[in-house]
Amino acid sequence: MGLLDRHAGLLEVYRANRTAGQVPVRITMDKMLSPTEAVIDGRRVVTVGTHNYLGLSFAPECVEAAVAAVRAEGTGTCGSRIANGSFSEHEALEREIADYYGMNECMVFSTGYQANLGIISTLVGEGDYLVIDADSHASIYDASKQTQATIIRFKHNDPASLEARLRRLAKEPGNKLVVVEGIYSMLGDTAPLREFVDICKRYGAYILVDEAHSMGALGEHARGLAEAMGVLDDIDIVVGTFSKALGAVGGYCVSNLPDFEALRLTCRPYMFTASLPPSTIASVRAALKLIVTRPQLRERLWDNVRILYSGLAAAGFRLGPEPSPVVAVRLRSPEATIHAWRALLNAGYYVNVGLPPATPNGESLLRCAVSAAHSRSQLEGLIDALSDVAHRLGLIEHSRLQIAAAE
Repeated sequence: MGLLDRHAGLLEVYRANRTAGQVPVRITMDKMLSPTEAVIDGRRVVTVGTHNYLGLSFAPECVEAAVAAVRAEGTGTCGSRIANGSFSEHEALEREIADYYGMNECMVFSTGYQANLGIISTLVGEGDYLVIDADSHASIYDASKQTQATIIRFKHNDPASLEARLRRLAKEPGNKLVVVEGIYSMLGDTAPLREFVDICKRYGAYILVDEAHSMGALGEHARGLAEAMGVLDDIDIVVGTFSKALGAVGGYCVSNLPDFEALRLTCRPYMFTASLPPSTIASVRAALKLIVTRPQLRERLWDNVRILYSGLAAAGFRLGPEPSPVVAVRLRSPEATIHAWRALLNAGYYVNVGLPPATPNGESLLRCAVSAAHSRSQLEGLIDALSDVAHRLGLIEHSRLQIAAAE
């Protein structure tokens, strides 16, 4: 038996799709032109799938900060902070993120995935209970595989389901850690966080919120769903990423937990991974300042969310349950979704694909990631293009252009 034989079925499907044309998992951006445009296969394409929510990957302040850091301190750190030491910029960024959240402690990771993997798997162990939303991100599920804690799932965004689990554990010894997300990355829905916090308090459970897709988008100061719901002070641990609203790469964890410093001595993904290079740290610090000083970025993001969500809904598409920077278009099958994605790319628009088993309830999705940098014409062009593609594939009855012409 070959080492990869167990993946034969998946490879067969992949190769069949690749024979028919481009496949979502092998797209190459020949060149990024701006936060919202790229060259793919020699053609200029509008990117509505990069999660560059505030458009900061090309912000002059971030670019210049990164360039200056490369010139001053080189291209990389060449090792972990435990082995090679921290650069002063690492510690400065951690102080700035902790201050931003009004919390005492912060740890920075090389990716957002590692932040979840490391923090969750280190916080709970044998004799503890890790209670996770059924629609949790892969990094949360992978963290559950790295711990000896008992793993318990509850129904997605269902306070009654969470309470039932914690009620059964009420007399069990050991810590209980509940993990939820601010905005869920597949359907773009938000957690009923205030209810979750109340339930955790009632049963003495800790709560961790992954704000990867909500930091920069929600809350008076863009700190995420916990701030928007008025419960930030009640959250034990917030995890987030630099690869969405902050336009870079990396992850972080903030908390007021006592003895937080112990995590730096026990969290393996932090201890044994090369730390972020100076250029990335510098660009993230510049981006954080822009989030604080330019609330109009968030306002423009939500203006664009409303344009895309309402336009697609009016065209007859089934969408995620609420407007958010993740706008999910629900289609009837994986095959139809791949065909629609390919046709949309040929029309000059790049979006994401979500297919089972990675999606909630086995749904097939085209996932759009809205940016503050998108123009109205780009978003309306996407609505028209997707409407036309879906009409030609028999996924909706009429295209938006046909409806407009009839009126």
